[in-house]
Amino acid sequence: MARAENKNSKKPESVSLRRSSVRALLSVCIVLMCFVRLVEDPSGYLDSAIFVGGLLYFLLSSLWLHMSTDKKREQLYFKQMLMLDAIFFGALSSYFFASYTIGSVFMLVLAFQAMLCGGQSLGLIVSGLYLLGAGAFGLIFNINLQLELEPSIATPLLIGVAGSMAMWAAHIEANVDKLNNSVQKLYSDLVLHKVRTYKLSRYVSPTVWTALNQGRDAALKTERKRLTLFFSDIEGFSSLSEELEAETLTELLNTYLTEMVKIAAKHRGTIDKFMGDGLMVMFGDTNSDGIKADALRCISMAIDMRKKMKELEMKWFSQGIKKPLKIRMGVNSGYCTVGTFGTSEYMDYTALGTHVNLASRLESAAESSEILISHETWSLIKDTVMCRDRGEIKAKGFSHPIKVYQVVDHRKEMGRNQSYFEEHMNGFSMHLDLEKLKNYDRERIIEHLEGVAAKLRHRYSAAKKR
Repeated sequence: MARAENKNSKKPESVSLRRSSVRALLSVCIVLMCFVRLVEDPSGYLDSAIFVGGLLYFLLSSLWLHMSTDKKREQLYFKQMLMLDAIFFGALSSYFFASYTIGSVFMLVLAFQAMLCGGQSLGLIVSGLYLLGAGAFGLIFNINLQLELEPSIATPLLIGVAGSMAMWAAHIEANVDKLNNSVQKLYSDLVLHKVRTYKLSRYVSPTVWTALNQGRDAALKTERKRLTLFFSDIEGFSSLSEELEAETLTELLNTYLTEMVKIAAKHRGTIDKFMGDGLMVMFGDTNSDGIKADALRCISMAIDMRKKMKELEMKWFSQGIKKPLKIRMGVNSGYCTVGTFGTSEYMDYTALGTHVNLASRLESAAESSEILISHETWSLIKDTVMCRDRGEIKAKGFSHPIKVYQVVDHRKEMGRNQSYFEEHMNGFSMHLDLEKLKNYDRERIIEHLEGVAAKLRHRYSAAKKR
């Protein structure tokens, strides 16, 4: 870490050193030009004094910039020095050369350097200060500016301007390279963080992840809400885990949970947690449609899960798993405490309360492929869903008997519009979902069912004749 900090702290110094180098080159250029003019036309002590004063200014200012230790204000110091340079450059060029050409060249070079360091506004300020310095010396010493450019002055001027431009070009190229490298690194870091974020999101509840991603941490605060809670597990899964190999068991469990999660997401349920083969889903904790609509979505999810389980049973049977796997489900509705619980190091988003415990007890009391619901949930969905009265049960942790009902199916599926058929008995098993059938498969299925029915009638008739 220390090495990284040292490395980063040297970068501003390197950049500043290049700027100072350009400034030093311009200073040497104008000092050399002034010296040439002084040698060609020694007019007296005043010229020498102005020359020495300018020389001392450039030496001392360069030394001060080089020895400055306040890296945070280094950029500001350099901008202020550029403004002072503009006044001195303007004064010296006006006094020693009295040339529009030389003055214009130096002003443009200084303005260019200022715009690179501080933008257009600093360039305009430096240009104004240059004209101020040149104009002040012109008025004080009554200097008449000319257009001619003497050959002895042209060579140092050309070297200074060309050298400063070349150094700035190298400086800009180096900064562009650094910027490109930084962009590439940022892009690589962004891709890496996106991958890590995606992996992390798979371990966090979608409700929690969405709230954290959108900066809505307050939405996860603990509060009382009326929820519908769903619990499920696979009957006999513990004994099955002893019979199957670990790899087969893992694949089976992942397939089961994947399909159940898809159905829960379809009905906008909040998956609270996985408990081995068990699943807990909440409805109404976020984006509630009202307690009745939440309860209906939960029951619809449970019915879809039961249907999907029939498909998975056949799939697993064809893969060599002889023992049919049955799902048990329990649903209850009521007020719960929902939100984040835990410590400053670890937090968990879940629901707590008597109604949560009751939903879990109903799941334990349910039979194979049964959806067992409480009276509270039944009262919310009874107009839409057909249920059978199962009487009362004794639930662990509850002193009074619990009135329960068995979910049959949606009422619209029970009459003329029925689209799902299921029947199981010794030697016979069938489930038919008309909504999932393709048009081009229906004729083939009808022919198959009619052929099976004909064979069954023929065998039954032959058996009666005997």
